[in-house]
Amino acid sequence: MIPLGMKKTWILIFFHLSLIAFTQETKDIVKKADDKAKGNTSIATITIQIIRPTWTREMQVKAWTKGRDLSMILVLAPAKEKGVVFLKRKKEVWNWIPSIERSIKMPPSMMSQSWMGTDFTNDDLVKEASILEDYNHSFLEDVVIDGRNCYKIQLLPKPKSAVVWGKVILSIDKKDFMMLHVEYFDEDGVLINTLHCSDIKMLGGRLLPARMEMVPADKKGNKTVMIYNSLSFDTPLPESFFSTQNITKVK
Repeated sequence: MIPLGMKKTWILIFFHLSLIAFTQETKDIVKKADDKAKGNTSIATITIQIIRPTWTREMQVKAWTKGRDLSMILVLAPAKEKGVVFLKRKKEVWNWIPSIERSIKMPPSMMSQSWMGTDFTNDDLVKEASILEDYNHSFLEDVVIDGRNCYKIQLLPKPKSAVVWGKVILSIDKKDFMMLHVEYFDEDGVLINTLHCSDIKMLGGRLLPARMEMVPADKKGNKTVMIYNSLSFDTPLPESFFSTQNITKVK
């Protein structure tokens, strides 16, 4: 007969191991969705619509990524911002401004600021923070988003992570591992932005949302829409492409 104290110890050990396994499984779900949206490399052309109660503005950009550490965004239009480039190398972010012919290294304090006047932050676009490495993941519940069964997963920052958000909640499609809905909260747990993804279609041979709408919680009538016009995966891109030397030459 197993003593009561030992039985309790084994129950606690089993519970702890089960929790670790489930946490890892939850992280794997997030990784699958993240990998699907990025591939080994990706090249995209995107229309960005900034919508306000009294006006709208449209931008065209081209974006390249390689893994999780390298990305580049080039503004193609309008003419006023044409040629502006954002470069991310691991935890460093650079901004090339052709009108003054200068590259500026962006400090972490700028990551929470608006990207080019949109409702996305600099961090949202260049992904300085890693949703895999900078957060702890936990499963909340099953939800249905636009008729699709999804995992609802909470991300809380690790103690030493320098991140913009105090909490992120993802809803990921169970069948096709697409991020369909994201809520961003500040350190006090106040909802700041909501991202909703729709218009699911084949992009680069993968089923993905082609439309993403970012809506701020406290600015009625404001939103930013990102529409993927083209997307390709796994085109060879050398690491040297994502360099401060190339930031002035990319087209």
